[in-house]
Amino acid sequence: MMPKVKIATDWLAGCAGCHMSLLDMDERIVGLLESVDFTSSPVTDLKHPPDEGVTVGILEGAISNTHNIEVAKKMREKCQILVAVGDCATFGGIVAMRNLVGTDQALERAYLETESVCGGLIPDSDELVKPLPMVTGVDKIVKVDLFVPGCPPRADAFFYALTELLAGRTPVILPPELFTYD
Repeated sequence: MMPKVKIATDWLAGCAGCHMSLLDMDERIVGLLESVDFTSSPVTDLKHPPDEGVTVGILEGAISNTHNIEVAKKMREKCQILVAVGDCATFGGIVAMRNLVGTDQALERAYLETESVCGGLIPDSDELVKPLPMVTGVDKIVKVDLFVPGCPPRADAFFYALTELLAGRTPVILPPELFTYD
């Protein structure tokens, strides 16, 4: 029996919709478990890739702050193939809307000017992660081997990408029908 392919997932700045789409593979996940071992994920008790590494690392979400950079670099170090899933990981997505006004103005609006804030203060401590001046996709920080775009990508796109990787093929362009909704 061949050893199982190890897969680790993590999320950066985003909504977790990509992980929900991964789970939307439903019973197909059970079939995948014959060939793969999900070693860590933000939706399980094991949060970090194992020290010995994994074959496939999956990241969702944009690079928005210093912690996102650390997570992306750690995942890149721990995996052979890095997959960026979702529009946020691919090019910044919704999170990158902050780039239209700038980080400082977005923080001022969120913490000082919002109607529901009374006497607000922008959090600033060495114990907090620092927002970056620009939100970017994962590939601006680390090498990405495969992009699976979508907001979120359909479960079919996830399944296609994973089964292609398991077959030893790296999909370059995923079929467009996996990204359309009826």
